[in-house]
Amino acid sequence: MEDKFDCIVIGGGIAGLSAAMVLARNNMKFMLIERGEFSGAKNVSGGVLWGEGLSKLVPNYWEEEDAGFERFINHRRLTFMDPDSTFSIDFKSESFNGTPYKGVVVLRSKFDNWLAEKVQEAIDQSEHADECFLAPNILVEEVLMQDGKAVGIKAGGDEFYADSVIIAEGVNNLLTRQIGLQDKYVPADALAVGVKEIIRFDQKVLEDRFQLNGLSGMSNEFIGTATQGVEGGGFLYTNRDTLSFGLVLGMISLRDSGLKPYDILNEFKAHPVIRDILRDGEVVEYSAHAVSTGDMKVMPKEIYADGVLVAGEAANLLMNSGKAIQGMDYALHSGVLAAETIVEAKQKGDYSKTTMKSYRDKLEKSFVLQDMRNFQGAVEFLHSKQMFESVPGLVCDFGKQFFSIKNEPTPKTREMLTKSIKKHSSYWDLLKLGLKGARSL
Repeated sequence: MEDKFDCIVIGGGIAGLSAAMVLARNNMKFMLIERGEFSGAKNVSGGVLWGEGLSKLVPNYWEEEDAGFERFINHRRLTFMDPDSTFSIDFKSESFNGTPYKGVVVLRSKFDNWLAEKVQEAIDQSEHADECFLAPNILVEEVLMQDGKAVGIKAGGDEFYADSVIIAEGVNNLLTRQIGLQDKYVPADALAVGVKEIIRFDQKVLEDRFQLNGLSGMSNEFIGTATQGVEGGGFLYTNRDTLSFGLVLGMISLRDSGLKPYDILNEFKAHPVIRDILRDGEVVEYSAHAVSTGDMKVMPKEIYADGVLVAGEAANLLMNSGKAIQGMDYALHSGVLAAETIVEAKQKGDYSKTTMKSYRDKLEKSFVLQDMRNFQGAVEFLHSKQMFESVPGLVCDFGKQFFSIKNEPTPKTREMLTKSIKKHSSYWDLLKLGLKGARSL
């Protein structure tokens, strides 16, 4: 027990690395264990890290010549699709060009590795530079428990001891279940399958096609026939010279459809509008993984216990509120709050759940759990069948009428809208959907 750490962090993703950064800057003696060959090695590439949390973790990161992000977001687009058309809500603002950026596009293998290097720099400047470690390529087999308290971990047949443990293992929750904070696997109806391709372009072609200037970037979400009737939607994010492009599909709906994720993705890519967007691109990476839908009912029954905290997606901290898919920002902030709680526990000399409860309290006061609670209705609303079937069809049908100029009398806009509503839904159904959306969003 002479080599006991103040804390062991399990997982070298964004939650674990954010926790490690705070621990290092507070001169804590810790070890971070990552089962990949390096941080980011096993992460599915591509996504947006929203908010300004990164600037607090790595001040002025945007000034670095080779910072870990691809582009900043100043252009947002939401696209409704039917089999041959798209109708987009498009927003771009010069105000989003200022730093700290409101959102940055990242490729996780690059970004996580860069963030790990920043953590190592913080370790090198700490009082325990020779006693703190980032340990990759190690699988944690077990969290060691003693009289109901986490006292370390077992990995590779060896045991390592600590006053506290932060579990940031991702969505599978193997260790969270092992210590009794979760009774079972996350049910399939609270999970989705993310399928993603990285598509490379000549950088100038990509920048011209998406009207990018410097490091500006765009995010685009798709609703409608992209998923062939399977619950879910599509996404596109611009990187330096590639696109992150793919689908998020409800696991139960996908199973019931009998369709394969990659076949749905290929059909999505064959849509006439998408085909033009992706023209001349080269697929250089394909990946798929399970993601949470953000339903709070499947969070662990608690995210703290004696000597242990659960952060990031291991705590099911992810949500699609309609305007963005948020997960990485929740992981970063929860990792920071977990580490701050461990620092306080060391100062008190008390790692019991009485002290650890402070982590839950911090999360409840933060945007993370406040937004997840406030927008739980949106999780259900956005996954309703109307939202990915009748609404996109209605919107695109109206667009075809509204933007068609013929050599004949033009009907009033309300007549066009009435025709589209009758074809795809009803006023009563739309009224109910609108009221539900108003309460949810």
